[in-house]
Amino acid sequence: MNFPTEKDNVGLRELLAFYAEAGVDEALTDEATDRFAAFETRASAAPATRMAERIQPSQADAARDQNAGRQPIKASGSAPAAQVAVPDEGQVALARQQAAASATLDELREHMAAFEGCNLKFTAKTLVFADGNPQADIMLVGEAPGRDEDLEGLPFVGRSGQLLDRILAAIGLDRQSVYIANVIPWRPPGNRTPTPQETEICRPFIERQIELANPKVLVTLGGPSAKTLLNTTEGVMRLRGNWKEHVTASGLAIPAMPTLHPAYLLRNPAHKKFAWRDFLEVKARLRSLVDG
Repeated sequence: MNFPTEKDNVGLRELLAFYAEAGVDEALTDEATDRFAAFETRASAAPATRMAERIQPSQADAARDQNAGRQPIKASGSAPAAQVAVPDEGQVALARQQAAASATLDELREHMAAFEGCNLKFTAKTLVFADGNPQADIMLVGEAPGRDEDLEGLPFVGRSGQLLDRILAAIGLDRQSVYIANVIPWRPPGNRTPTPQETEICRPFIERQIELANPKVLVTLGGPSAKTLLNTTEGVMRLRGNWKEHVTASGLAIPAMPTLHPAYLLRNPAHKKFAWRDFLEVKARLRSLVDG
């Protein structure tokens, strides 16, 4: 009998750490799946599949039938046509109703914590609502929490958050003089990109959060945040550095500066100069609003 060595244990720990980082925290089945048996089953079914493919009508035959006024023959077992996924309008409407019913940020947080219309809530550990000072003149909004944010329940606390803190310090700000949130308040599993459906379901909450905080300046961090809050399809490299407006449900127009996400800057440090210029614009706008 061979006992596991220390080297094996190290490899196992690294594998488990990788699973944890990817968001895998439980086994799907109690027993291991026999992949060899599954392969043999598919192999044995292959001849029948090829025979079915041979007897299916070709696209040319279907075209001739259609031109002749005949109904095309539908092949048995054919795959259904791909459908474009659309947001669950019922859940979007419910989110909009709950957001509108929130008279304060505390009420909004309670409604979001009780909301079960977004599937991300059931895979995330915590609701990442906000950090900083809700009375601040500037509000920053990213896309979605990551692993560190999900564990601590606060936005931008990982490596990208540390870079954001340094950027804020460079223009004389800190966590107590800004308000920080995300479009999506729950971490997508494995840090995957949120789907359009998930974004639309969460949109009423972040829009109401901005409206209740009522900052003098809004900063969108990254392309997804900018596209959602500024209702645009332009890329962030074209948007950044140019003042836009975020219009609330009540019609209030808030000056908005799109800029690059700190996580992107960690991967592309040469582009930090662009973010620096954007935050200098933010600093100048804040000074003009205060002095004016």
